[in-house]
Amino acid sequence: MQRFVDTVLAVTKESVKTFTYESLHNIVRLINGVSALLLTLLPGKANILEGLHGWELRPTVRGPRFPRWMENGVSSFNKFIHDLSMDSDTSSEDYSSAEEDSDGICPASPLSQSSRVSRTNSFRKNSGYRKGWTMLLLSWILFPVRFLLGIPLCLCRLFYIRTSFMRGSHRPSRLHSIRRVNTPKDHVIHHTTDRRRGVIEDLHLAIEIFIEAIFDFFHKAAHFLLSPSEVLRIPYRWFSYQRSGHEDTNGMSDTSVPTATLGESDPTPTERKTTFHQSLNTDARTCQDVITELGYPYEAIRVITADGYVLLLERIPRRDSRKALYLQHGLLDSSMGWVSKGIVGSPAFAAYDQGFDVFLGNFRGLVSREHVDKNISSRKYWRYSINEHGMEDIPAMIEKIHQVKTAELTISQPDLEEEMNDDQPYKLCAISHSLGGAAMLMYVITRCIEEKPHRLSRLILLSPAGFHHDSTLAFTAMEYLLLLLAPILGPIIPGLYIPTRFFRMLLNKLARDFHNYPAVGGLVQTLMSYVVGGDSSNWVGVLGLPHYNMNDMPGLSFYVAHHLAQMKHAKKFIMYDYGSASANMKAYGSPEPLDLGEYYGLTDIPVDLVAGRKDNVIRNSMVKVHYRLMKDAGVDVSYKEFEYAHLDFTFSHHEELLAYVMSRLLLVKPTEKQPFNQEASRSKRKGQVNHLIRRTVLE
Repeated sequence: MQRFVDTVLAVTKESVKTFTYESLHNIVRLINGVSALLLTLLPGKANILEGLHGWELRPTVRGPRFPRWMENGVSSFNKFIHDLSMDSDTSSEDYSSAEEDSDGICPASPLSQSSRVSRTNSFRKNSGYRKGWTMLLLSWILFPVRFLLGIPLCLCRLFYIRTSFMRGSHRPSRLHSIRRVNTPKDHVIHHTTDRRRGVIEDLHLAIEIFIEAIFDFFHKAAHFLLSPSEVLRIPYRWFSYQRSGHEDTNGMSDTSVPTATLGESDPTPTERKTTFHQSLNTDARTCQDVITELGYPYEAIRVITADGYVLLLERIPRRDSRKALYLQHGLLDSSMGWVSKGIVGSPAFAAYDQGFDVFLGNFRGLVSREHVDKNISSRKYWRYSINEHGMEDIPAMIEKIHQVKTAELTISQPDLEEEMNDDQPYKLCAISHSLGGAAMLMYVITRCIEEKPHRLSRLILLSPAGFHHDSTLAFTAMEYLLLLLAPILGPIIPGLYIPTRFFRMLLNKLARDFHNYPAVGGLVQTLMSYVVGGDSSNWVGVLGLPHYNMNDMPGLSFYVAHHLAQMKHAKKFIMYDYGSASANMKAYGSPEPLDLGEYYGLTDIPVDLVAGRKDNVIRNSMVKVHYRLMKDAGVDVSYKEFEYAHLDFTFSHHEELLAYVMSRLLLVKPTEKQPFNQEASRSKRKGQVNHLIRRTVLE
């Protein structure tokens, strides 16, 4: 009777699993199909999705077809039963899943390894008893007789187990008997398989665990009712084990799995504890993880700004190099953008391979809110604009770079100090993207106005912000909304970010689902592109990058967005307008915020401007405004265009862009002197500053 109940429960459980899985698959397939239909109706999708791999640009309506588990006229459940019966006499059952996964093709509806093992274990108990329905029917008829005769037999068996155990001849526990030694093949699959799961895959797993728990409860309940002696034996056995000693428990104290690692000289399995530090199967890698996994050195430097913000300056150190590179990210980005394309396409690794000491800067504005004041309020923390990026963050990080490089080079090359005299013993170049470009220009100009060294030898700006009056209707609507509601929204919503770990995790997992279901991903990509003016960057792909993970993520200060709206409205590259003449007078010495475009003549280093023809966030016409003003002011400036969208400069692999950037960097020689006289340049800047200040005051 117990065997019959086990068989019925096992068959019912697998039937419920199959029905539930396929129902979920059909719902997801319906959502994906509706997304494909909506995608066909949206205008401009071809340009937005151009170059993005995996999106269905022309989804077609297919006729009805069998579900996945009914392909070839047989369900996967029945196929599993057939394969199990064919392989029940062999000892390779545990390795079948590894054989199936070795082809590298992931199914559309992944079933976890635990599901397959549980199915095998459920039917392995009964595989030796399937001798036909005749025996089962006979056992059902003779059940009362068996039950009555089973009571004394159980008592005898219990006495025998007690006697055997006291003699020390008990068998090893089942946990040890079912342990499996992982082969080198399993080891390779374990490391090469992408473990990240989306929301749909997590839902699969949750349903599987729930069904297993429910049927396990019914199985134990039936076992208790039909075999009470077996149930009573369990506490008796526990009591006996405690009295006999801890021989068995010592061997079972840690849940571990014997493994053999590929490439080891000694293939003997070693004990490895199983841990779960995968952040719920999301990609939570940091910039440090990416750099070190690729075999490059790494160093983290904490930088504290004058107003108390704690910044992370990351480094790929080449300590004896006299060439240094500083990389600064843009809006809602981090240093991860400079290394996200791996060794081949990332400018950070390319510069390091060319002999540069690479520094990766990170602006203030993380959700973790790192500050010297541990109790700083959210409203106070997010109270900053682009002014603070250019006049607090970048100066603090560049001064830290100067301190580190000067100290290291002085120690490694003692004669360098006499050779360089008052000049710095290294050349520092900077590459900035988007908002980072605007902040870098602000830094250089304000340092020149204050007659302080900026320590840079060359500046490469990738689609820099600053001028935004030529933009789409979506940005114009956001401009007027921000300018109109700034006094109300500023105190209420000081920062724009995802506040909780759960929703940050959900965003990361949804990005994974967008990749697994191309029509849904294409629809979201198109809608997001509409919001940002039709820019064809891979917005959905960026959401799945590790710097948008559950532990931390970059946020956006409301006042940074307000500052960008002020620039767009004024059609000038201005500093932040505090809203009153007295506040501006206190900050700038004039009732109006400074127009940085008028001070481009103070720039005393070469500047390379790069624009994208497909960039609808900062159009190439706006980058040309920077170029014309610099050219008219006598700046050594160059201009280059590529067929890129806004995020292609950092998150997409383009060899031509990387080759161009490296060629501009290599123009800076570590031993060459500045081609201009420092004193003459300082006097010239001082005269220009006085003239511009007098003109501003008179106006």
